Amino acid sequence: MIYYSTNRQAPEATLEEAVVKGLAADKGLFMPRSIKPLPQEFYDHIEELSFQEIAYRVADAFFGEDIPADTLKDIVYDTLSFDVPLVPVSERIASLELFHGPTLAFKDVGARFMARLLGYFIRREGKKQVNVLVATSGDTGSAVANGFLGVEGIHVYVLFPKGKVSEIQEKQFTTLGRNITALEVDGTFDDCQALVKSAFMDAELNAHLSLTSANSINVARFLPQAFYYFYAYAQWKRTHAATDRLVICVPSGNFGNITAGLFGKRMGLPVHRFIAANNRNDIFYQYLQTGVYSPRPSVATIANAMDVGDPSNFARVLDLYGGSHEAICADISGATYSNEQIADTIRQVWHDHRYLLDPHGACGYRALAEGLQADETGLFLETAHPAKFKDTVEGILGEAVEIPAKLQAFMQGEKQSIPMSRHFADFKNYLLQL
Repeated sequence: MIYYSTNRQAPEATLEEAVVKGLAADKGLFMPRSIKPLPQEFYDHIEELSFQEIAYRVADAFFGEDIPADTLKDIVYDTLSFDVPLVPVSERIASLELFHGPTLAFKDVGARFMARLLGYFIRREGKKQVNVLVATSGDTGSAVANGFLGVEGIHVYVLFPKGKVSEIQEKQFTTLGRNITALEVDGTFDDCQALVKSAFMDAELNAHLSLTSANSINVARFLPQAFYYFYAYAQWKRTHAATDRLVICVPSGNFGNITAGLFGKRMGLPVHRFIAANNRNDIFYQYLQTGVYSPRPSVATIANAMDVGDPSNFARVLDLYGGSHEAICADISGATYSNEQIADTIRQVWHDHRYLLDPHGACGYRALAEGLQADETGLFLETAHPAKFKDTVEGILGEAVEIPAKLQAFMQGEKQSIPMSRHFADFKNYLLQL
C-alpha cells in the first residue's frame, strides 16, 4: 500500500516509511492511497467471529500487502490479548468498554499494535535505535510507554503538560524507567504536540537521530483503532434487528479515534452515522456549524484527554471527504458539554443505571441520550476506566471509586521525569545531547 501526505507536497511513502517517519516531509499526515471495502459475506457472519479474527481481516485490508500473513496475524493476536465488551447501559444505549487493556484506556490497542509493527520493521532492517516522541494529555503516554516497554531498539520520550494530567495517568508512564523517559513540559498539551511536530521538521535533529511519533498522527497508531468498531458492530448485531440503525458516539480530542471509525465506514461497516462529542474545546463542533475551522488554545476541563485546541487528525477527516463540509456533516454530527454538564451526566447515569462513567464517556453517553432518533440505537466509546480520574469522579459522586489492581500496581512506583520548557530550542538541545 502506498501512503500520501494530506498536504500533497511530499513524496509518496511505503508503509514502513510512513510508520518510521510518522509525519510527511511537508508536515502533512499520511493517508493510504486506497481504502478497501470488505466483502458482504464478512458482514453477514461477523457476529460469529472473535475479536482477533475480525481484527485480522481488517488489518489485512490495510497492511496485508506489506507484511507476511503469519507475521501480521501474530502482531494482531498479540496486540489484542484482552476483550472489548459492549455493555448495555440504558434501553437504547450501550457502552463499548475500551479500558480492559494493560493501561485501562482505548489507546492500548493502537499503541500495542504500533510497538509490535515498528519492532518488526527495526528487526527486518537491522536498525540500531529508533526514538519515539509522543505528546500526551493523559492516556496516550501510558498506553505508548507500556506498549513499547522493553522493545529492543526503541526508546520512547513522553512529553506531558505539567500539572494537567491526573496522578494515576502520570504514574503509568513516569515510573517505568528502562527505555521510557518522561519529559514534564511547562505548558499545555498543544505545546507538547507542537514540540513533537517541530522535532520531525528539523533537519539537524533528523540527521542526528532516527525519530518517529506514536501519537495518532502515525498511521500505525490510528488505523488499528478501527478494529474495535468492527467488533462493536459484531456484538451489537447479536441483539439488534436489521431495521435498527446504529449510531456511534466518540468522545473526541485529537480525532484519531473517530477517524478510524470513519475508515471503517468506508470499508462497508454498517454504521448509520457518527457523533463527535466535545468538551469546551469545541473546535470541530464549531466547524460543523459554520464550515470554518478555527483552532484556538485549549482550555483545561475535567475531560482532560479531550483538551485539544487544534486536532491533528482534522486534516485526515477533511482529506477523506474531499474537503466537503456538506459530506462531513452527512456522516458526523457534533455535541459539546461544559464541566457542569459532564458532572451532571456522571451523577445521573450512576443514580439511574448504576453504571460508572468516566468524564469522556459521559460526553459520549449524553450526546446519544440527547441526539438519538426514534429508529436509532447507540453505542458510545468508554475510552478509559473511571478510576483513572479518581479524584474527579469521587468529587462528583461523593463516593469512593475502587482502583483496579492494574492501576494500584502503577501507583506503587516512584515518579521520574525531566523538566522541559515549552520552547523548541530547549527541547532540540536536549535531544541533540542524547
